[in-house]
Amino acid sequence: MKSKIHLLFIFALLFLIVEKSSSQQKLPVDYTGPTLQLRELKCNELQTALKEELYKNKQWKSLIERKRMAIGIVDLSDLNHIKFAGLNEDHMMYAASLPKIAVLFAVMHAIKKGEIQETEAIRNDLKLMISKSNNAAATRMIDLVGFEKIEAVMRLSNSQFYDEESGGGLWVGKRYAKSGKRYPDPLKGLSHAATSFQVCNFYYHLALGKLIDNKSSAEMLEFLKDPALHHKFVNTLKRIAPEASIYRKSGSWKQFHADSALVWGKDRKYIIVALVEDTSGESIIRNLVVPLEKILEKSSGMSCLN
Repeated sequence: MKSKIHLLFIFALLFLIVEKSSSQQKLPVDYTGPTLQLRELKCNELQTALKEELYKNKQWKSLIERKRMAIGIVDLSDLNHIKFAGLNEDHMMYAASLPKIAVLFAVMHAIKKGEIQETEAIRNDLKLMISKSNNAAATRMIDLVGFEKIEAVMRLSNSQFYDEESGGGLWVGKRYAKSGKRYPDPLKGLSHAATSFQVCNFYYHLALGKLIDNKSSAEMLEFLKDPALHHKFVNTLKRIAPEASIYRKSGSWKQFHADSALVWGKDRKYIIVALVEDTSGESIIRNLVVPLEKILEKSSGMSCLN
């Protein structure tokens, strides 16, 4: 009898261990190879194809030439031959709520370093901030870590999501509230800013498990997964690729519209980013998905001699 109880206890313990292991967050990408800097992966052929395709639309061509539209794409279909291309990718623009990804990274970094203690309230706020773009939650998280911490994390040498020499990047210098001081970026004095390159770079590091560590990257991706807001990129992706996993953060304020997504499915493995300054920016971004996918489908046959 005792031996049976003992065996049942062992089986129960093994079940709990397996169950706990299976419930842990995992990266969508299974990659153990070398991690190159994203700039080293820029593909001239993909760049040319991107420009030719988007310039077919006169409105988009005009916005791009006036630097009111910036695009970035990363082909992740072959992890041994990752390709990046962009238009105005180092042109920093006001990006509304999209830079909340910088707040997410700063809070997770502070938790990992033991600077703040992780709580259920913090995790709830991070989820609200990213999935529903809740401004009150974002403001609490900004107040928790401070502007200087966010800037320091954006300037970390191993990722460097803000760098004056390459046009700036991700920046958060104002609470998502009416009150509070401003902490503008050094280049343009923007409060909530991004370049399409650095947003691509952020998702690239996340996807490969290189933001803090593999576990932290997976946790951050969980906050980005299955967004509650279904406009812009997500509006189209839910229609044409309902089976794909979408990790996403967007932003809109007045004529400024931004969206970013890591898309991971059987036939879709890529990062797309768009920043648009135009009153019709939401529909422009929604309509970008199909032509961007068309370009990415051609990517596999490109030699990418840079």
